[in-house]
Amino acid sequence: MVNICLPRKVILLCLLILLPWSILADCTCSISCEEPEDKSHNTKGALKYKLGAIASIFVASLIGVCLPIFGRRIPTLSPETNLFFIIKAFAAGVILATGFIHVLPDAVKDLTSPCLSENPWRKFPFAGFVAMMAAIFTLVVDVSATSHYKKAVERSDNDQDVNDDEENENNGIHIHASHGHAHGDVLTDGNPLSTQLRYRVISQVLELGIIVHSVIIGIALGVSDSPNRIKQLVAALSFHQFFEGIGLGGCITQAKFKGRAIVIMAIFFSLTTPVGIAIGIQITNDYKETNANTKTVQGIFNSASAGILIYMALVDLLSADFMNPKMQNNGKLQLGANISLLLGAGLMSALAYWA
Repeated sequence: MVNICLPRKVILLCLLILLPWSILADCTCSISCEEPEDKSHNTKGALKYKLGAIASIFVASLIGVCLPIFGRRIPTLSPETNLFFIIKAFAAGVILATGFIHVLPDAVKDLTSPCLSENPWRKFPFAGFVAMMAAIFTLVVDVSATSHYKKAVERSDNDQDVNDDEENENNGIHIHASHGHAHGDVLTDGNPLSTQLRYRVISQVLELGIIVHSVIIGIALGVSDSPNRIKQLVAALSFHQFFEGIGLGGCITQAKFKGRAIVIMAIFFSLTTPVGIAIGIQITNDYKETNANTKTVQGIFNSASAGILIYMALVDLLSADFMNPKMQNNGKLQLGANISLLLGAGLMSALAYWA
């Protein structure tokens, strides 16, 4: 009997010893694994770094988004040059790595956190599902918006053709204005109007995806009370926003927006992360990183942002440029763009070590 009961007693003793550890494992959401010096809660000491982060990230974002816009006045940086294709491939690599390496893993971590109930959050891959649905939604918006713009332009051109015909008839000129259809399909500079419309849709949808995750990462920096962590994030996010801005600025440049629209889009992009930091500073005392609602909201928004960014990078930026006849017929340009793409994705991926 002793030999039979002993193993049972040992097993029971092991269970009693392991039970507290299993409870702690379920509560890891309240445990920090950082070094002691990174646990500093010196709010005043961290505040000056946060204010510096607002200025640094704003300037980096503004310079990045404005470079392609003002670059169109410089022949070597105009959208038609090989250099522009190479720079844009680098920026697309940064955006792609942002979605895959930075945003999506954070979403998975949030939506599978022990802070959330096991059912349903850890029984279904919600992060991947939301990212997939966001990509599909982006496709629908992309196609619908492009179709709407094209129909609006066609209606405008048809109305102009009717007016031209009526004016010619009133003047005794009976020539059909067949050229009206030409200017509906071709811009004055020879570029297809459909391409301009596509870039307008791309730039607006891309900015939407960027704004979502930029505000979230800004809040994450704003609520941090660790000066060391803030210093790391400032460098990483400045680099990130700079090259993300180049990608967005390239699309804005190719879309040929009016001056007012360009200023609004550039300022709006540049302010998103600083605004997120300001929000984070305001809610620092009330912010609970391990709160279930916080994890859920962050996870869902990060998932959606990842889906949008991955779709935009692959479909609207890389596919559009790499399938462009200019690149297809130029082997050196293809090689340069591929290297630039890998470099952008690689450098952005390396930043995951710090941020």
